[in-house]
Amino acid sequence: MPSNLAPLSRGLSRPYYEDSFPAHDMFHAKRVRDVALRLANQHPDSVDRDILAAAAWFHDIGRPLERVGEIDDHDDWAADEATTLLASEDVPSDRIAAVEHCLRAHSIRASSPDPETIEAKLLFDADKLDAVGAVGLVRLACIVGERSGRIGKQYAIIDDVETLPDDAPELPDVDLLYEWARKRLGALYTDPGRRLGESRWDVMETFFIQFAREIDPDATK
Repeated sequence: MPSNLAPLSRGLSRPYYEDSFPAHDMFHAKRVRDVALRLANQHPDSVDRDILAAAAWFHDIGRPLERVGEIDDHDDWAADEATTLLASEDVPSDRIAAVEHCLRAHSIRASSPDPETIEAKLLFDADKLDAVGAVGLVRLACIVGERSGRIGKQYAIIDDVETLPDDAPELPDVDLLYEWARKRLGALYTDPGRRLGESRWDVMETFFIQFAREIDPDATK
């Protein structure tokens, strides 16, 4: 077991984040690593922390290419790229395969395989938890802006469409952030992940109540 797998993966992944946007940058990868290791400390089963940390560093290296349309699936692309990079560093094949599975299974999209190892489940949960809580709110707002710029039109309204009853636009509003966060919380695999999700959700609920008050003093959330 190479003790340097996690720092090696950090160094190998770093150049891939140079063109990333804030929602999926190196800082996101670090937060996912930190939360994943925190969840590992609370999990009753044995966790390979080197595999988990390595996968966290690599998990979004394909996001910049996916954003500009050069690849279709950042999960599979990251898995293939990480496999090549780690093999070139003589990392044992079983260790590479463990990281690869984490990468292929980390997305919430329907086409992604289910995570089968505890490391893959913890990576999945940590990634989703970065979309919940105070940081999660900022990240989700960044994602809305990122997608708006990519498709060339307004992707969502940071307001409540019901405040314009006579001419409500047919676009998602701020509730999109609420729905995205709830979807991710509902998909978590581990008990430590769900416990952390509940505490972060409290922050988001407080935010949405205050948001409604600010845009419409008579509104209730």
